[in-house]
Amino acid sequence: MNEQFKHAMLPQATHDELARQNFVRSLKMHIFRELAPTNKLIYEQVAKPKFEQANQRPPQNRYEIRRLMQQEPYYHWYSALRRINQEMLWDAVNTSVDRQLPELIERAQDKTGELGTLTIDPNFKIPAYQTAVDIHCMPGGYHSEFTADDVAAGATYDRGVYIYGVGWLGPLNDDMGLSIVQNYLLPEYPDFRPRKILDIGCSVGNSTLPYVDGYPDAEVHAIDIGPSMLRYAHARAKALGKRVHFSQQNAENTNFPDASFDLIVSHILLHEIPTSAIRQVMRECYRLLTPGGIMLHVEAPSYRHMDLYTQFVYDEETANNNEPFWSAMRDLDLVELVTKAGFAADHVFEKFVPNGAWKPKAPNGNSSNRGTWFVLTATK
Repeated sequence: MNEQFKHAMLPQATHDELARQNFVRSLKMHIFRELAPTNKLIYEQVAKPKFEQANQRPPQNRYEIRRLMQQEPYYHWYSALRRINQEMLWDAVNTSVDRQLPELIERAQDKTGELGTLTIDPNFKIPAYQTAVDIHCMPGGYHSEFTADDVAAGATYDRGVYIYGVGWLGPLNDDMGLSIVQNYLLPEYPDFRPRKILDIGCSVGNSTLPYVDGYPDAEVHAIDIGPSMLRYAHARAKALGKRVHFSQQNAENTNFPDASFDLIVSHILLHEIPTSAIRQVMRECYRLLTPGGIMLHVEAPSYRHMDLYTQFVYDEETANNNEPFWSAMRDLDLVELVTKAGFAADHVFEKFVPNGAWKPKAPNGNSSNRGTWFVLTATK
């Protein structure tokens, strides 16, 4: 497997720290490759037949499947191990980040060769739906800061996402943005030349930077609610030689003027916020988009694209991994929601875009893609 690109802001692990991180990554791969398939066998051969015998019908939704599986000892053991693995992930990364945090903070404050801008709002109020729970079990969530000029959340996220995804987002964790630019926007909209681009919920900017490369003449902005994330994102972008204007803002209500952007994007943001916030984000995107502009949101697919058992598997994130809005978002009719935000119905559509743009081309010229990204697109 590829290794994460060691840019100047990435926390570096000692021998023992790296060993722990590699163990966490290997354990996760073992859980999903070797242990998870047995759950389906237990469901099909034990739990479902018992339910059908008792009710004279098969389970009708993921909630009934969950109640069934919660009675199976193997599933209890599997779920506990997944949760333990997730908590071990953050512990392994935090040990490394905490050890070198003063150095990372100092590095982030270096103004030499400054690129782009960073605006932190000292009066910004973090939404209650973010402070209520540590998303993905990450200690402090994505928004917290514990010391002056903190970058810990960003550093933890950057390294943690790579381990969590076992490297499948590529050495720079940028496959979402990279695949959207290379496998979707450039080939399907070859004449589209956005002057200004906005990435909402940008975290550490890993998915933002491919838009800088894909549209070198564009002015790229990125917003997030987390000050530590943004400080790290700005320093990371500068370390990689990319110009982005980062600012602390809530995507529900930004300070940009009407019709400010030709392209507005997000990457796995929608499942981190409640339905009411999603509706407001779509209205704000409509306000900010120029006539002829494009809005797109990259997500995992809605539940209606899945069979009931797969829905149950995905629902584990909400049930056992501190993702309170994950399943609610996947129940939404996003096309209808976006239409109600102002977009014309015939300008809103869903699409599956090949991922893996970071991977080398195969000898036959094809990409060795692993799957697809689910993309909600609307044009104004």
